[in-house]
Amino acid sequence: MLKGIDPLLNADILGVLAAMGHGDEIVITDANFPSESVAHHTVYGTTLRMDCSAPRAVQAILSLLPVDDFEPDAVRYMNVVGDPQAVPDVIAEGAALFRAEGAELTGVDRFDFYDQARQAYAIVQTGERRFYGNFIIRKGVIPPTAGN
Repeated sequence: MLKGIDPLLNADILGVLAAMGHGDEIVITDANFPSESVAHHTVYGTTLRMDCSAPRAVQAILSLLPVDDFEPDAVRYMNVVGDPQAVPDVIAEGAALFRAEGAELTGVDRFDFYDQARQAYAIVQTGERRFYGNFIIRKGVIPPTAGN
């Protein structure tokens, strides 16, 4: 464990977050997402795991990862199949965390979400049992401090 680092962020996840550059994307998924088959297409190539809910994983990751504010659609979630206007509780909980960071969310249809996830840097599968607990986050930048 490290001081000031969320204990859910293990060494592999910390390494991925540090290695990602501006514009790279990380996917947070629920327990039902086909993480391994999708992850084989990503830069990292295998699934990372966090034993927690999807919103809790989002909270931990946002404690270190800046969200891109240069381009639209920096945070996406999977729409409910057959009811794209629905907002499941798991999405609402995640949305509150993203909005606290100044980010808005965009819904994406299921198979488009899978296609976008294949282009990500890495996939983090959580223990989230609620359906549709899936988010894609595009990494932003940390601006220089005064004098740097």
